[in-house]
Amino acid sequence: MHTIDTTAPVVVRLTTQIDAPLAAVWSLHTDVDDWPAWNTGVDQARADGPMGVGTSFTWLTHGMSITSTVRELVPGQRIVWDGTVQGIVGIHAWTFERTDAGVVVHTEESWSGEPVDAAVDELTTALRTSLQSWLDCLKARAEQSAA
Repeated sequence: MHTIDTTAPVVVRLTTQIDAPLAAVWSLHTDVDDWPAWNTGVDQARADGPMGVGTSFTWLTHGMSITSTVRELVPGQRIVWDGTVQGIVGIHAWTFERTDAGVVVHTEESWSGEPVDAAVDELTTALRTSLQSWLDCLKARAEQSAA
């Protein structure tokens, strides 16, 4: 099982509850090409093929073009990807759990590298803000679609 770097200088973990079917939340989240339609933090996104271990995707977020690669994929349950941009090594894990009230989505991400070492507090805040926005956007779109 792949996971984040828990020893990295920046580690953020967040969770949200989404009142929508698991299949719908999973499909929305793993359709990389459609991210810009609902995720305000993503300007462009394009997967290099069907979502699976080893699939790469390139996306533009906060002025940075990132190429990420899927390292783990358990359909409907878990996806982990990593990528490096401007010296920042990021590892991002997402888990999805069906509940009586819909889906609990848990995201955790680690950042390491020289740029991170130089601005830990600033980058922790930036990552926390970005991930909270992602979860908020995912929740809003999934619940809108389920209504």
